[in-house]
Amino acid sequence: MFEKLKSVFTGSEAAKSSGVAGDSARRIQIATAVILLEVANSDEKFSDSEKDSIVHILKNHFDLSNEEVQELIEVSEEERKGSVDMWLFANIINENYSEQEKHRVMENIWKVIYADGRLDKYEDHIVHKLATILHISHEKMIDAKLKYLPKE
Repeated sequence: MFEKLKSVFTGSEAAKSSGVAGDSARRIQIATAVILLEVANSDEKFSDSEKDSIVHILKNHFDLSNEEVQELIEVSEEERKGSVDMWLFANIINENYSEQEKHRVMENIWKVIYADGRLDKYEDHIVHKLATILHISHEKMIDAKLKYLPKE
């Protein structure tokens, strides 16, 4: 499975035939969707509000149709389930996104986390891990968190 995943992002013949290799925009879309899906699934309670949040983020961020978003989610869910960690996906974002764009990814991560109105300990763990591998400072991570922290 690792070889299949690796081939999607490294340009193997299988990836070329699927249209993914060489298409950095598609690689970024998949990487972003995988990270958001991993966050939503980290507490093993993938709620409808989290799914709606992911759909909204992907649709608006990448200017996709409903059908394109559903296809992206399906492909990304398969990639997420076949991966051993988030490093490969974070690395794609690190290689292609500016600091400002990565900060927006972090904001979207918090938007998904707080879609159900609460922060679970597993979500807290993964967001800190993602901040580290995305090279986002603790201060920037907290700034993004405060933007979506539910008001009491």
